[in-house]
Parts: sequence; C-alpha cells; structure tokens
Amino acid sequence: MTKSELVEALSKGEDLTKTKAEEIVNLVFSEMTNALANGERIEIRGLGSFKVKRYDGYSGRNPKTGKQIKVKPKKLPFFKCGKELKERVDI
Repeated sequence: MTKSELVEALSKGEDLTKTKAEEIVNLVFSEMTNALANGERIEIRGLGSFKVKRYDGYSGRNPKTGKQIKVKPKKLPFFKCGKELKERVDI
C-alpha cells in the first residue's frame, strides 16, 4: 500500500475529503518522524514498534575497489513486528 492508497482508503472509510484525509496522514507520519528524531520509541498495538538503533563505526571495504574505508557511527530507524501482525500475516 502506498501513501496515496492510504489517503484514499481513509477518505472513503471515514467519509472525508481527500485533502482532509491527506492532512491527517501527513500529520501522523510527521509526528512519528519527529518522535523518532527525538530518540523516542513508538508503539502501535497490533502492528509493532519503531525505535532508533545506534550503530558503532567500523572499518569496511569498498567492494568495487577493495580499498579499506572507515564507516562512521550512525543511527537508523528499526521496526519490530508485533505478535498480532505476525499471526495475521502467517495465515
């Protein structure tokens, strides 16, 4: 499902205009993004949880040239699937 399909489903399911449905979807995504950027954890019951994981820097190798490079430490979003979603997908 794409974002526009989600907007369409919300618009039809809740009898909203597409503009209003898009505002709602954008607000939800924006708040989730802000929470993760601030280091907070997001939990949506029945779906799963999002958190930011910190990865240390390391020495890597450029696969094309074989040259050794330093990979900087980084933080990446991580999603952990909830039990209900796992069971629903694995029918």
